Amino acid sequence: MKKERTLVKRILIITLALIIAVSAAACGNGTTDESEPPASPATEQSPSSSPPASTPPSQTPPSQTPEQSQEPASPPADTPPPVEDIELIVFAAASMTDTLEEIAVLYQSVAPNVTLVFNFDSSGTLKTQIEEGAQCDVFISAALRQMNELDELDFVLQETRIDMLENKVALVVPDGNPKNITSFEDLADALTGGDILMAMGNSDVPVGQYTQRILEFFGLDEDTLANSGVISYGSNVREVTTQVTEASVEVGIVYATDAFSTGLEVVDTATAEMCGQVIYPAAVLNIASDIEAAKAFLDYLLTPPAMGVFESVGFSPV
Repeated sequence: MKKERTLVKRILIITLALIIAVSAAACGNGTTDESEPPASPATEQSPSSSPPASTPPSQTPPSQTPEQSQEPASPPADTPPPVEDIELIVFAAASMTDTLEEIAVLYQSVAPNVTLVFNFDSSGTLKTQIEEGAQCDVFISAALRQMNELDELDFVLQETRIDMLENKVALVVPDGNPKNITSFEDLADALTGGDILMAMGNSDVPVGQYTQRILEFFGLDEDTLANSGVISYGSNVREVTTQVTEASVEVGIVYATDAFSTGLEVVDTATAEMCGQVIYPAAVLNIASDIEAAKAFLDYLLTPPAMGVFESVGFSPV
């Protein structure tokens, strides 16, 4: 009996020892070593590490070049594209020199990207240059004839041609009026008597063509007068005004606008019966490098500011 109790007691001791050993092993496997902190997630900063020092504003980080650190800001999506510079070539009658140069200054405030380049000469000379291949965007003639001829040759862009201005043909004299001419009738008498020297435009110049009509109106033959030495010619209206201004002739026939610009004394103005209306047509040419810009400039010539300049020297709207 005693042996049995001793055996049971041993079994209990062994069983208790096994239970204690298993419990200790289980606890040992779940214990974390406190000498090493648990690994932090990649998105978190270790408490023991210091934040990176910020780069001073005036310095570029070593890993970046100045170009990389100063990338230009992209323009807003709604920023309009830059306006392209445009050059417009305008062929215009010599009698429009002063007015168009003044209007060009005004146009700069309306279209600052447009540069106007003028070619001033007689309408006949300009027409010939265009026919021979000269670049021209806008043509303004001092007579219908030159524009009509270019239109027939298909140089004129259809639906852009306008009769823009009307001028007058004026009889002018130098200072002192040495021959005391006061009318076209006085001129006709002096020419018939061979007692005067008159300046007029060549036959291919509109002002010369108007003068030819006036001579025909009074029954005078130009060839006969020229052979008698009473006519001096100019290749454009400016040359005629210069002859009168310098008093190298005693009378001249020019446009009223040129008389105004040069300060010449006007003693008479031709009627429509004598020479017809003096119409200045204008048009965009179909050889224009920028048709829309050419149309815009032609439209501007009809606005009050531009017409004010024309009217200030004697032009009138048609």
